Amino acid sequence: MAFEGQKVLVIGAGKSGVAVSRFLAGKGANVVLTDRKEQASFAPPLQSLLPPEVELVLGRYPEVGEDSFDLVVVSPGVPLTIPPVARARELGIPVTGELELAYRLARAPIVAITGTNGKTTTTSLVGQIFADSAIRTLVAGNIGQPLISEVDKYGSDDLIVLEVSSFQLETTSLFHPRVAAILNITPDHLDRHGNMEGYVAVKARIFANQTGDDYTVLNYDDPLTRNLASLCPGKVIFFSRRHNLEEGVIVHNGYIAVRQGETVHPILPASALRIPGAHNLENALAAVACAWVLGIGKKQLAATLNHFSGVPHRLEFVAEINGVKYINDSKGTNPEASIKALEAYDQPIVLLAGGRNKGNDFTAFARLVKEKVRVLVVLGECAGEIEAAARAAGVGEIIRAKDFQDAVFQAHRAARPGEVVLLSPACASWDMFKSYEERGEVFKKLVHELIIREMAGGQ
Repeated sequence: MAFEGQKVLVIGAGKSGVAVSRFLAGKGANVVLTDRKEQASFAPPLQSLLPPEVELVLGRYPEVGEDSFDLVVVSPGVPLTIPPVARARELGIPVTGELELAYRLARAPIVAITGTNGKTTTTSLVGQIFADSAIRTLVAGNIGQPLISEVDKYGSDDLIVLEVSSFQLETTSLFHPRVAAILNITPDHLDRHGNMEGYVAVKARIFANQTGDDYTVLNYDDPLTRNLASLCPGKVIFFSRRHNLEEGVIVHNGYIAVRQGETVHPILPASALRIPGAHNLENALAAVACAWVLGIGKKQLAATLNHFSGVPHRLEFVAEINGVKYINDSKGTNPEASIKALEAYDQPIVLLAGGRNKGNDFTAFARLVKEKVRVLVVLGECAGEIEAAARAAGVGEIIRAKDFQDAVFQAHRAARPGEVVLLSPACASWDMFKSYEERGEVFKKLVHELIIREMAGGQ
């Protein structure tokens, strides 16, 4: 693709927008990077991250006219309904996203993984399997590193493993992974996609351009995901934790195994996984499916599964203080993710929950809180909403925290030896933090402050 002299408007000055701007400016495009936030909202200053030829328009969006831009690139967090995007489409100016743009430049085959929950863990595990198999592997996408930053460094003998969000899939048109995986589909981002039908349709875009030579990995245990099989152009590979499928990746006699008709290939005892919870067993099954169809054998699969210990902010052990374990599950940004986190522990739980709701209902979450949680600490914009659902479910002890630090300290005071203090907010972080990563890092910092206080003899 030739970008020399093209006028490009990049909307959204987060990691994706900055990466696109740097890349396109390096290819000779005339780039305008815009964001409705003011300069003071960005640290470090954007100018320090960009080449000088990139024009910045902050605090407002520039006018989009007939001859103003040749291309508009929208960052994942930017709604496609904002005026400059709507105007560009009216005028016939191409509108795309970083994922689609990077895909068109990719030479390496792609394994793309989406789903409401489990994307980061599964993507990391798949990337590790291929890296351990001596295949030069790039792990990128929604997991943190924009694909555009590294795509031109990887060739046809290498592999790209992508975590792909629904926001990224919204702006795809030609995106065509060799392997596409959908882990599960439960209500999330309904404030963005309108309803479940719209959300499912966006997720299904991950396999829309595949052919009969490609593979689609689907969760047989999740009805919404399973029912997409009839729409898949490629070969469908199911994985299942609950069913003994005739074909697919299953749990057979306690082993993670690949079944091909009468032949079963046992790989590793499910009990040997170092990542906790039934949901992580499902993530491992999906990862095995993605790697198996591309030729990775049992021995290598077992070796990586045996040593993979998970990813930050997803059931991440932080510390143990006076017999209480502190777990960072800041990646639990919707009720379904937090349900899976609660199900991973048999001990009584002191739960920190709350943040910004993304259009989700907390009824099922609250029912499990009643069953698993001894003390619920609520915080953030939707603290009242979660508290109301919890009280309706019969949850006994609920503490309303005034801020995040207070929530951690209240949980510490409430916890008893043998219990788990679990940060799994069931909400987005954007009311208090710029990302779930920042929220998780602050949680870990506060827990370590508690350790210092305990060592000093404080309360």
